[in-house]
Amino acid sequence: MKIRRFSATAFAAALLIPGLAACNDNGTAGAGASATPAASGSIAPSGTPAGDAKQALLDSTNAIRDGNFRFTMSGAGSTAEGQVHEPSQSAEMRMTIGDPSSDLMMKLDLIHAKPDSWVKLELGGKAAASVPGLKNLNLGKYQHLDQTRIQGNRALGFDFDKVDPAGSAVLTQGVTEVRKTGDGAYAGTVDVSKAAEAGSLDPAVITALGAQAQSVPFTAKVDTQGRLSELVLQIPAAGQNAAQDLKITYSDYGNAAAAQKPPADQVVEAPAEFYNLFN
Repeated sequence: MKIRRFSATAFAAALLIPGLAACNDNGTAGAGASATPAASGSIAPSGTPAGDAKQALLDSTNAIRDGNFRFTMSGAGSTAEGQVHEPSQSAEMRMTIGDPSSDLMMKLDLIHAKPDSWVKLELGGKAAASVPGLKNLNLGKYQHLDQTRIQGNRALGFDFDKVDPAGSAVLTQGVTEVRKTGDGAYAGTVDVSKAAEAGSLDPAVITALGAQAQSVPFTAKVDTQGRLSELVLQIPAAGQNAAQDLKITYSDYGNAAAAQKPPADQVVEAPAEFYNLFN
């Protein structure tokens, strides 16, 4: 098997969430999504009009912009979890792509403490031996990253002006139908073709969906303070991609801890092989 380099796009395709990139969370949609779609659909059981239900979802993402929360994401056999702590300009993300039975398994523990970043990388799987420079990558230590070499890399960088790894504010802007299904619970459809800048879906997946991208089912939950706690996109099968759920959760608003820098004796400078793998 030929092992390809993990560009940001390739990384996104593997994880469905582009490298925990810092995504647009300022409540405005990205390119092609400047207009807020009009909410439609049925009246909620509580008597709340669909328009009010959509506004509740839009408002539920406001607390994310404070940059103090924990999160998880899962989809396509991959998982990610971490915390963002904007007050200390730090964040940590841990993700796993695949498992030992896969052709390639990747585990990453990324730590950002502005202006520095470190990553501990573990590569495994049946074809891991084919990865160029494997012995220089599986070091069991944190590799300090050269910021000039990861600038703009959506798999490795983090922008503390755009703190939401999943871009849920952009996703909710793409909601086309919504209804309240219970206390703090919602369901409806979202046009993911108008939310590509959210970063939660690889653009190749959106393209493969075709017209289906305009009405992807979702469910959402908010906590007792109206803050988004769970968002699940039910991605239909398209092309070579099987149907799957992409699940995003948020918790510990205002209570996330600052990420801890790795001990100096556990740090090495990232080798050229690392940048070749991701660029």
